[in-house]
Amino acid sequence: MTDLPLQNPVDLNRMRAYRLSRIRAELKRRDISAAILTGPQNLRYATDARNMSVWTLFNMARYCFVPVEGPVVLFEFDGAQHVTQGLPTVDETRPATNLTAFLAGDRIEESARAWANELADLVRTSSDSRRVALDRCIPAAMVALQDTGLDVGEGQGMMEVARSIKSPDEVECMRQSIGVAEIALQRIQDAIVPGVTENALWAILNQVNAEYGGEWIETRLLNSGERTVPWYQEAGERRIQPGDMVCLDTDMIGPYGYLADISRSFICDGAAPSGDQKRLYRLACEQLEENMALIRPGLSFRELSEGCWTMPKNLYKNRYLCVIHGVGVADEYPNVPYIDDFMYDGILEANMTVSVESYLGDTELGVGVKLENQLIITETGCEMLSTFPYDDRLLGYEI
Repeated sequence: MTDLPLQNPVDLNRMRAYRLSRIRAELKRRDISAAILTGPQNLRYATDARNMSVWTLFNMARYCFVPVEGPVVLFEFDGAQHVTQGLPTVDETRPATNLTAFLAGDRIEESARAWANELADLVRTSSDSRRVALDRCIPAAMVALQDTGLDVGEGQGMMEVARSIKSPDEVECMRQSIGVAEIALQRIQDAIVPGVTENALWAILNQVNAEYGGEWIETRLLNSGERTVPWYQEAGERRIQPGDMVCLDTDMIGPYGYLADISRSFICDGAAPSGDQKRLYRLACEQLEENMALIRPGLSFRELSEGCWTMPKNLYKNRYLCVIHGVGVADEYPNVPYIDDFMYDGILEANMTVSVESYLGDTELGVGVKLENQLIITETGCEMLSTFPYDDRLLGYEI
């Protein structure tokens, strides 16, 4: 692993204690006795025990029990109980009951009953209340848990609210992840030459992340030329041509398990950028800068949605799904969409970390631009965490 020193020291045990206290405070606020967590990002946040994160995104092979008060119990996959060694957030490690169809086959309901009964016993031991929060579950396990008499409520939203306010140690870990992502962005920009494939460029992000101790990439969002509009086109074998726009979104779970969510768009050498490409790029920069200027603690989601940069009508149909969204151990609460897509209100708070999004896609021109900055909300406004510059070759056109 290549070391990338943190800007400031991080006390990992202090960070772990803070995160566990955030979960317990949210449980207490909602009058819930315990959280049963199976999602890998929630497991990481609660315990900092990392094991097969991508595989457990689609296999309920490990889980943990977090009571308002009392021991935290981590149920670990197969023979991997050693991953909790030295973690002050885990009081006990037990073998996990198998809840994957891959391993349980047609005995999945039997496994689910065993899983539910063990967790119900922990609830009874820790509290008189039967109210628990569950972040995700297969149907057989949900039925079995309810059959034990527990009052099972939705836990993913609770966890995202708990995760939304960052400690200084979390922010420093996030800075390290962003630093790795920006090394990758520079290497990708340097590698954009005529004939290179989108997949070859996207591979650089993965290689750099692994080299610096990062973990995995959430998406494959790197595209070029006519594939830049509409958005959500994954990297493929298209060979980039001179003068093509190349757009990418890092969506990178880096060192310490924190997300670096930065987007940039570049121009491929060999042909000068067109006036239309420059115009769209400048508009995207304008959108980011105007929306970042609005962000401050106390601002409601609706106020931001109503007051954000006004997108040209011909670009609005290709708008991104949000103006800003939270970032932490994954994309997370809050999500503030455009007013036509508005779902729920809330208040921006100091020490939330968010990404500010811009995607402008002109279908008629066949050109899209994706830009995104990551920042922290401060007591008076916001502070940029990402530092990667815009592309000077695309900023020379005056709107």
